[in-house]
Parts: sequence; C-alpha cells; structure tokens
Amino acid sequence: MQFYNLKTRSHVEIPESDVRKKKMTRKTKTGEQTRYALTATYEGTPLYKFVNEATYTSSNAKEVE
Repeated sequence: MQFYNLKTRSHVEIPESDVRKKKMTRKTKTGEQTRYALTATYEGTPLYKFVNEATYTSSNAKEVE
C-alpha cells in the first residue's frame, strides 16, 4: 500500500501486513466527527493515510485503539 512520508516528502510502499486501521472520534461544537485512517511505521516514522468509511470497513488490516 502506498503512503506519503511527510518527513522525506516522498511516497513509500508499505506491505499490507504492516498496515493497521484506526478510527478517531472527537466532539465538536455541532456534534461528533469521525475520521478513518490507515497507519503504518516506516523507518521509525509514523505514517497516516486518511480514507473514507467504505475503504476503512473493506480493509483487512487489524484495528488499533
């Protein structure tokens, strides 16, 4: 899976087995906001890729809290 590394400003390939998914919910003035992300670590740098709910649910990655 391809992620963008902000530190090196380049795209990196991460194996599907190293990808985890994370659901982030926060309260806002008008209600709750939920964001879905796929996460990985590349050479010690945490990487995040924000995705829509359909991609999140169809992913076979393990969920982290």
